[in-house]
This record gives sequence, structure tokens and C-alpha cells, in this order.
Amino acid sequence: MKQLPVYEILVDAAQKWPTHPAVYDEHGVISFLELLHEATELRLELTRLGITAGMGIGVMAGNGRNFIIGIFAAAGTGATVMPMSPQLKKAEIDDILNEARLHAIIDDRSSIQPLNSVETVIPMKQGSFRFAFTQVDQALPFARFVDQPAFMRFTSGTTGKSKGVIVSHQAVIDRIQAANKGLELGPADTVIWVLPMAYHFIVSVILYVKFGAAIAVAKDFMAKNIIDITNRHKGSLLYASPVQIRLLANDAGNEQMPSLKKVISTSAAISIDVCRAFKKRFNLNVSQAYGIIEIGLPILNYTKSAEHPEAVGYAQPGYTVDILDEHNEPLPAGQTGILGIKGPGMFDAYLLPPTLQKEVLQNGYFLTADIAKKDKDGLITIEGRSKSVINISGLKVFPEEVEAVLEQIPEIKQARISSKPHPLLGQIIEGEIVLQPGATINVEDVLTYCKKRLSAFKAPQRLKIVDSLPMTNTGKLQRH
Repeated sequence: MKQLPVYEILVDAAQKWPTHPAVYDEHGVISFLELLHEATELRLELTRLGITAGMGIGVMAGNGRNFIIGIFAAAGTGATVMPMSPQLKKAEIDDILNEARLHAIIDDRSSIQPLNSVETVIPMKQGSFRFAFTQVDQALPFARFVDQPAFMRFTSGTTGKSKGVIVSHQAVIDRIQAANKGLELGPADTVIWVLPMAYHFIVSVILYVKFGAAIAVAKDFMAKNIIDITNRHKGSLLYASPVQIRLLANDAGNEQMPSLKKVISTSAAISIDVCRAFKKRFNLNVSQAYGIIEIGLPILNYTKSAEHPEAVGYAQPGYTVDILDEHNEPLPAGQTGILGIKGPGMFDAYLLPPTLQKEVLQNGYFLTADIAKKDKDGLITIEGRSKSVINISGLKVFPEEVEAVLEQIPEIKQARISSKPHPLLGQIIEGEIVLQPGATINVEDVLTYCKKRLSAFKAPQRLKIVDSLPMTNTGKLQRH
């Protein structure tokens, strides 16, 4: 086994496809060999500054080549790398440093200064990185209980306290090898990139480099720009969130994206209506994918996306995905329970308190927080989050189901469902909605719309129009 397999991924890519485009971004195009040269120079500089194996380092950068260069360079020092979003606020950065105990941070100067001191400015071909050590003792090892830790990232914290997930070099390799059995990407592909790189990197950015696919970075996720960049660089895969797919589906133009072969929706549930609208607009099916930081990409819906766009798909080769009862035993087909997963590339540990993978698994399964069902054919559909389920007189309500109904109304941009105590009923369903810019709506009409489409106990009794809804750092709706 190579000493630093993640860094060797870029070395191998530069040897196999030296002149092949690796990244298209606002600065133009950079080849795999050029990407390696810049990552090597930055790695040597970080080593000279004192970053070594056993340390933890944050890499904070926006979407583009410098994020990728920073990730590979930092991984090449032997340190554990934590990707950080430039959208983080100072208080959030302080919380991360307090929890993760990183030894240093580099950032691309596109956002706030993460640390009060700037010890070095490292020039790059395009832009530069700031470098500074934190106050953590450099002799104090990071995640010493994990063998060759490569990455650490906090979960989104949608339910409960956010956890630091540690993934080793070997787990990264196992994870991306497994994921590409379903994705089937290679050097003939160009991936259109619209998601935050800081939250999607192992089974996306690193996987693309591993298999020689180019990454075309959209400057924003407005429909026109995504269409333009797809056609300019002959994109073959669009990997996006439901919000971006919805914007594309609502595009009023008629320009197509003929080079696109696959469209994958990830990070949150997507409504059937949005999938159908996208198919009508671009004549392309939307395939859902189930990604989770602890495992990677174990479930993908390529084969049934036309007939069942609501499903997240089938277990990918090498993974066992079951619906479990309260004893963590598989349930028969068609029954609803907790989604449990076994397979390659699982996380190695949680950071705090130090908890190894074997202490987390139940009956060999990683238990997700999702309620799901699987049909006789093995097709898996997510019903909702176990910790967000609302009980109304003993009946279960999944907020996601009600939100999907509300978001079918064109004037509604986003919805959040929660429950409120009621003196007679115990609990009632209440909704908050964000309207599209310039839109108006009659709340009573919306309530009537829901009652016609949902069981009485699921339909909201109250509805409030709000300016915005809180989101997690990974772009997921924040629950109460």
C-alpha cells in the first residue's frame, strides 16, 4: 500500500492524462499535470512551514482549482484534512476549532480571515492562500486512534449534535472504487459542478480525479449559467441539488443540453413533479442518489429513474442495504423501518468522543437516521427522517412528504413542516413557507390545496409566510 494513497491519486492521474483538462473554472482550464505541479509546490511549502503527519489542517476555499489543489497538497503532507466552506461565519469557525482542535488553516482569501494571525501568504498561479497555526499544541496528535486518517468533516447536524467523521486514506480508496461501479465515469466525461466543494469531495471531486473526468465549475447555479457551461464544455454528468434542478426545470428558454447523459440529484429529497418538469424541459430523467458522509454513495437510481423518480434506487455493487426493525434485523419487502447499510469505504471513527466504527455499527449495519422501505425488486424509497417524524394521535407524519406537496405550488419556493402543542389534539401540523420573489398567495387556498392531497392528519392546520428558513452548512433544511 502506498504511503499517502489520496495524494497518489493525483500523481497517477497526471501520469495517465497529463494534458487532459482537469478543471474548467473562472481562470480558464488547468490540466492534470499542471494541477499536480501546483499541488506539489503547495505541499512542499506546507511541509516547510511545519505541517506533518499527525496534524490536522483546515482547507477553506471556494469552488475552483485552488480548493482541489489545497486538498491534495494538504493530504500529501500526511496531515488530516478538514475541508471548510468560505461561507462559514467567524463564530462557526471558532466552534470548529474548539471541537476539531486543528493545528493550522489555509484559506484562499475569498472570505473572512479564519484566524486572527496571518503567518504566511502563499502565492499561487491564480490567487493565494493565507496560512496560520492555531493555538493547539503542534505535538498533540490529531485522531491518534485512527490509522492514516485522511479527512475529517462534521455531519450537517440536522438532528442532534454534529459529529466529526474521520475517513482514512484506505477508506477513501475503497469508497471511490465502489462508487464508480455505479457512476461509471472516465476520461471521456466532464462533470458540471454546482455544489459546494467543501461538502462534496470524496465520492465526487477526488473520484473524478481518480478516473480522469474533467470538472467544469459553474460560477453560480442560475439555470442559464448551468446550461451555458454544460454546452460549452460538453458536460456529460450534472451532479446537483434539488434546488438547482428545480431552477433548471423552471427555465423559460428552449436551449437543450445535448451532451448530458446523466443527471443526479443529491443532498435532499426531490419531488416527483420537479423530476417530471425537468424531463419535459430537457428530455432527461433525474436520478436520485443516496450519499452519506459515513459511507459514501451506496444507493443510486439509474435504472428506474423514469418509472420511479421518487426512489433513491438500488444498493450499489458491494453494499448490503436493508430496512431494519427495532432489533436491527431485516424486515420483509414493502415494510417501513430504519435504513441500515453495510459495505466498503465506511468511516473509521467519530472524533469526539473518540469512537471507532466497530463501536457504532449495529449487527454489522451503519444505522442511518432515515426511515425507508424496499420493494421486492430491491428498489429503495426514503420516507423521512426518523428524528423528524411527527406523531399525531399515534399516526406518523413525515415532514418531507408534506413539504413536497407545498413545494408543488409554483409560488412557494421552500417549505418547512413542524408540530406545535395543541390543548385538545396534543399536536397539530404547522407550516412555514418562503415565497418566490414577487409572488403572493392566499394562505387559506394553500391549506385547502393540502387537504385535497393529504390525509387529514397530515395536512397543516396553520401556515405562516416567512422571509427565509434556516439551513445547515451543507444546504439542508434545519429542523426545530
